[in-house]
Amino acid sequence: MAIRYNQEHKVFTLQTKHSTYQMKVDSYGFLLHLYYGGRVDGSMDYLLTCYDRGFSGNPYDVGGDRTYSMDVQPQEYPVMGMGDFRNTALIIRDKDGIAGSDLRYVSHTISKGKYALKGLPAVYASEEEAETLEIILEDCVSKVRVRLLYGVLEQDDMITRSAEITNEGTDEIMVEKAASTCLDFLSGDYDLLSFWGRHAMERNFQRREIVHGSHVIGSRRGTSSHQYNPAVILAGKGTTEDYGNCYGMVFVYSGNFMCEAEKDQFEQTRVILGLHSDLLHYPLEPGEALVVPETILSFSDRGLGELSLQFHRCIRNHICRGKYRDEPRPVLINSWEAAYFDFTGETICRLAQDAAELGIDMVVMDDGWFGKRDDDNSGLGDWQVNEAKLGCTLGEMIQKINGMGVKFGIWIEPEMISEDSDLYRQHPDWVLHIPDRKPLRCRNQLVLDFSREEVRDFIFGKICSVLDQGNIEYVKWDMNRSIAEVYSPENAPGKAAYAYVAGVYDFLEKLLCRYPNLLIEGCSGGGGRFDAGMMYYTPQIWCSDNTDAVDRIRIQYGTSFLYPVSTVGSHVSAVPNHQTGRSTSLHTRGVVAMAGTFGYELDPDKLTAGEKEEVKEQVKQYKKYAELIHKGDYYRLSNPFRDPFAAWEFRAEDGERVLLHVVMLEAHANMAVSYVRLKGLEREGIYEAVETGKRYYGSALMEAGIPMPVQQGEYLAYEMELVKVRG
Repeated sequence: MAIRYNQEHKVFTLQTKHSTYQMKVDSYGFLLHLYYGGRVDGSMDYLLTCYDRGFSGNPYDVGGDRTYSMDVQPQEYPVMGMGDFRNTALIIRDKDGIAGSDLRYVSHTISKGKYALKGLPAVYASEEEAETLEIILEDCVSKVRVRLLYGVLEQDDMITRSAEITNEGTDEIMVEKAASTCLDFLSGDYDLLSFWGRHAMERNFQRREIVHGSHVIGSRRGTSSHQYNPAVILAGKGTTEDYGNCYGMVFVYSGNFMCEAEKDQFEQTRVILGLHSDLLHYPLEPGEALVVPETILSFSDRGLGELSLQFHRCIRNHICRGKYRDEPRPVLINSWEAAYFDFTGETICRLAQDAAELGIDMVVMDDGWFGKRDDDNSGLGDWQVNEAKLGCTLGEMIQKINGMGVKFGIWIEPEMISEDSDLYRQHPDWVLHIPDRKPLRCRNQLVLDFSREEVRDFIFGKICSVLDQGNIEYVKWDMNRSIAEVYSPENAPGKAAYAYVAGVYDFLEKLLCRYPNLLIEGCSGGGGRFDAGMMYYTPQIWCSDNTDAVDRIRIQYGTSFLYPVSTVGSHVSAVPNHQTGRSTSLHTRGVVAMAGTFGYELDPDKLTAGEKEEVKEQVKQYKKYAELIHKGDYYRLSNPFRDPFAAWEFRAEDGERVLLHVVMLEAHANMAVSYVRLKGLEREGIYEAVETGKRYYGSALMEAGIPMPVQQGEYLAYEMELVKVRG
């Protein structure tokens, strides 16, 4: 069994293939955290120590024992009001505004399968793959009940955590902070790895020592944000890609979040991940509950690379759903950088004809096909096809494109509205705004109140009326601003942000139920909502609006620590690049874009005949490797923030094929040779380079590596396929 309970000692043990997570109900009913790390046997409660710490308060029921204090005890779900002055997972105020809770153990159940969360995305698994532990804690005075949920996917080395907070009392309470996860460590020095950014430069890798005090990252923007990704790694001081202990934490949510990491006065480390407290003032009437979004946890004692593989497999197999979870995605060409708003139906058909000639599977009509929409100042909300602009009906255009053997996709931004739109003139009350104040504009657009069912239902009907006009097989779902004015007439102010995200999930779930074979690509100004919550509905997300190959190397590097390549939207774009002005070779752009859901963001009519032939070969190459890239193990072979080259590797599930990609980031006179060391190979196996026929031992490739050619030119890229011929 993955979950065991020792009745005598009241110890819960959660076992995965390589890790152990353990906690205990002590003699006072407190749920204490004992251990999380490499797999161990026996009870770890011997690690708990008690002595008089001085100024650390003692619960009343311990009597005169000054050695017992929640200020130092490691806990599963610490609360404000019990003498724990560190960051807490839960803050609740009663009807008089008093904050203070005392949660004690009531009961527990262990069951087969993985729990689900009502209205929220979560890891899913069969009864054979997972077990669930449910622990009930309760405050006997306020009657606040907390249901802690633990899911254990033993073979995947994954543990999930969530919490449901229910008001079982007779008066309203206010939830002001709610996390799904707290990890307490009694000793050790750790670094926090986080992924910061901005629009068009997301998920930059950052590693900081956890020192005394609190380090906080998060988002108040209504989305998980470009600025900080809702996923972190806690790593031992000496942990590298290949060695050492590390813990991953991924929040399965697409809205405001907060992660707090602190080292306390006694050198203990605590990390908490959950909803952001600044915009959470969630009222619970008697009988009402708040479900806190899930956190996915995983531990590796074999470095960051192994941790990444564990998360890649989990998200790919237990978060992503639907037809395209396991199928390679269509290679597409998007009209945005090819034409922006300046297109007609003939333009899109010409792109489709070019796609057919180049071997590209799909053409996507981006922004500008609806309402009065020739720039980004009007039209959002008016989801009627502009047939005058297209010169035909949408159905007629799709039929023509399908007749060329090309699939068709379309862009939408259903959460947004323009002031210059028929919908806004009819329903200005449907916008998120603060009463008696002028709205805050961003990109000259406002946000529809998706916390309201009537608003969602209206937009849903309009979008479906478009999707029903022809064979639309792909939707790019965009969201191009942050949410600043979090007020809804139907929701309390501190409830609106949560209800908004839940409304987006409800819309997406209905859309997928109605169109089960539809491929939806998430987008929020690129990677502003690149999170596991969206991946539950959209198995790929536009990684960044920045399509520059060199910048993308660093963006995709940071992304790879916790998210699989199959979720990364990545395209070859025109040069000079529209975001940076940089020029790189078509080959280099292709190599970088292959570390994702491959496609194009350019006008083929502006390519030379030679470039068109190269595109044809790129498409063939990607399709040849699509399964290997989509399902294979991904290894980082360099750090592009530090090393003179960027290198990554795909290894087939059966270990029989390997694809190596390298991009040189520096060019100097009389350069030193760069050696790229591969990973994950069979040491005694012999691997043959498909292009040259040269053979190498796996041990040699991993220990000494392959020398890269010393050639003149900027950002040169190399691709090598290796096949195991003996092992």
